[in-house]
Amino acid sequence: MGRSEREAVGRGERLYRAAGAVVADHERAVDAVRTALKPLYDDLAARELDGIPVARLKEATGGRLRLGEVERAGFRTVGDVLEAGPYRLRQIPGVGAQTADQAVAAARRMAEAARDAVAVHIDVDRPEPRTTALVVALHVLVEAGPEARRAVDAAATLAARLGPLLADAAPAAGRLRMLLAGRAGRERAPAALAAVRELTARAERAGVPELIAQASVDLLRGPASEVAALVDFELRSAEYYGLLAEVSARTPDPAAAEGHLPGEVAERVRAQPLDDTRRRVSLRGYQAFGARFALAQRRVILGDEMGLGKTVQAIAALAHLAPRGRGRFLVVCPAGVLINWTREVEARSTLRVLPLHGPARQEAYADWWEHGGVGVTTFDALRGFAPPAEGELDMLVVDEAHYVKNPAARRSLAVAAWAGACERVLFLTGTPMENRVAEFRSLVRILRPELADSVGESDGTAGSTAFRRAVAPVYLRRNQQDVLSELPALQHTDEWEELSASDEDAYGEAVRAGNFMAMRRAAYARPEKSAKLQRLREIVEEAAANGAKVVVFSAFRDVLAAALGALTEGSAGAAAVHGPLHGGVPPARRQGVVDTFTAAVGHAVLLAQIEAGGVGLNLQAASVVVLCEPQIKPTLEHQAVARAHRMGQVRPVRVHRLLAVGGVDERMVRMLENKARLFDAYARRSEVAESTPDAVDISDPALVRRIVEEEQARLNGGR
Repeated sequence: MGRSEREAVGRGERLYRAAGAVVADHERAVDAVRTALKPLYDDLAARELDGIPVARLKEATGGRLRLGEVERAGFRTVGDVLEAGPYRLRQIPGVGAQTADQAVAAARRMAEAARDAVAVHIDVDRPEPRTTALVVALHVLVEAGPEARRAVDAAATLAARLGPLLADAAPAAGRLRMLLAGRAGRERAPAALAAVRELTARAERAGVPELIAQASVDLLRGPASEVAALVDFELRSAEYYGLLAEVSARTPDPAAAEGHLPGEVAERVRAQPLDDTRRRVSLRGYQAFGARFALAQRRVILGDEMGLGKTVQAIAALAHLAPRGRGRFLVVCPAGVLINWTREVEARSTLRVLPLHGPARQEAYADWWEHGGVGVTTFDALRGFAPPAEGELDMLVVDEAHYVKNPAARRSLAVAAWAGACERVLFLTGTPMENRVAEFRSLVRILRPELADSVGESDGTAGSTAFRRAVAPVYLRRNQQDVLSELPALQHTDEWEELSASDEDAYGEAVRAGNFMAMRRAAYARPEKSAKLQRLREIVEEAAANGAKVVVFSAFRDVLAAALGALTEGSAGAAAVHGPLHGGVPPARRQGVVDTFTAAVGHAVLLAQIEAGGVGLNLQAASVVVLCEPQIKPTLEHQAVARAHRMGQVRPVRVHRLLAVGGVDERMVRMLENKARLFDAYARRSEVAESTPDAVDISDPALVRRIVEEEQARLNGGR
């Protein structure tokens, strides 16, 4: 027993103490969050109980309780009963000890259920001491980042293994210890010492001591000032809420978080490992499941509702594959979000990323092909690159994949060719079906032809349950309301306006000409007398008074031009209006406009064509959304609203849809409602379909003809 043995034990003990210390540091930081959180949950639960009548306690006990005397004594709510306790209830004439005890026990069960159900919302515009204390406590964990979580997990595993080994190896550190250890201890010591050496050396090679040391520094750093913490929360609220969900162990319904997949599919996905060494961001539980789904099922559609972080889930899947020698990935997306994709990959992972776009795209493509990494290109640019041979591409990611729903389109053929040569393909789309179930089936056909063929017309006719069961191996969707309890309120308001005489004249001209698009924007044709523009000004002025940011969407550039004129000449002020964004604005410039809008202090307005600004861009700086006219596709409106009402939004979002009484707007609103029902039945989870696809779906050309003919008949009949 010599110096070498003592040094080996000493190294193991130092590593063991450091591992235990960082676990304790992390637990203290977590306890600080729980301490700040408890009074908030208690208060929210108490408010819930104060709104529940005493009579509900009878239901909770299967009708066994008689509570008439309790109510007559002035105890009106479950909260009153809980506060009173059994002793006070027993003092009520006619209320026995058993009734009092059962009533309080039932009230306590309701209180526990209420605490589990309530969600804490942090109002950055009206902070109060308790929520501010919570943000300050969370700030420590957010600043420490996912590396701290990784360090704590590694430290906990290391400590659990080193502890028993060090106890057995201790006699090897000295002759006297060895003599006193007894025969069994002397026999265990050499093997334990060898195991300590191996475990310590492996941890040192992996950089675990440095990881633990950095995490300790980060976790012991003093708390930020309240102002700094609140500002950081506004910028990174998704990370704060994600940690809050983790610390409070308030996860969403497991079935909803797993997209209500059949048991055998869900079990296979849960068993899929997920390597986080190349990732720079923590995932929520449902996001980790989405990344695992992509890896386990290999060729899939991730159809999460917009705002749930599909991009991050895709990056997590790529980051998992990268350390395994797989290093060439391609992302195909609309031009408007190419810059956003390159930024997200850089920010969320350590993967190399290259935009394959613009005049130098062939040179960039050659660089990417030689050195690997994540290439990001557009649907149009993809057609200029030759599809790879089988096995040359490690994963293909297609963002806004509903762009390739038409199998005959050139971009669809290009994506299909690349997908056919790649073992792993991930389609991302929050709107996998816009008009017909057949469109959704066409996406499945690119990924799994045999599965698409097995989903026949009878499945669609049978309804959504059969349809979703059939496509479960390839399709995962979660909805915001099921997995994001912290999302602020979303308020929709249809702003019905009576057309001015000038508006009516413009509309009549468009109807007589049979020009459907002119009918849709006739309310803006004569801006000086436009009723819709007047209402837009009022909405923007109200937002300005409240310091809120506004995004204004329209399908038409001339409508945006009219809105720009109306807002810049009024009280809103020219300096507050950004854009308009439209398809003619280069992607880099488009992202720059959004960045400037986001960075603006206080009120600002962003004008955007709905096809350009409603896809891919993150606009959660805005808390007011204005839709200048109803859209032919309900998914366009959903996409536009989801640009603002998404993970990271910290304020309630108000959506105003400007509609004209009578005419095309009313007819389109009815059409949107039907199409939304179809989408809900098939692309979302639903127990029973509204009806067969063909019964509620109308192709757009037929719809246009019908609306124009009906409006011509209506106006002609009025003369």
